[in-house]
Amino acid sequence: MPAQNGAPNERRNRSWWYLLFLVQFGILWPPFYNKAAPALLGIPFFYWFQLLWVIVCALVTGAVYVLTRRQ
Repeated sequence: MPAQNGAPNERRNRSWWYLLFLVQFGILWPPFYNKAAPALLGIPFFYWFQLLWVIVCALVTGAVYVLTRRQ
């Protein structure tokens, strides 16, 4: 559907990128990562897995921002 100014509706094409935010829901189920092994450099799995998700979520958010901003 064309926009009011006659240009094609770009929002429709880039809306699929927002589905990447669903990846971030992996941290919401603690029984999945509530364990001590395997340790990484002496840090229990429970802690380093959460830290890894902070980094992954930041990268996903940045990627969605870059892929959906107007140029």
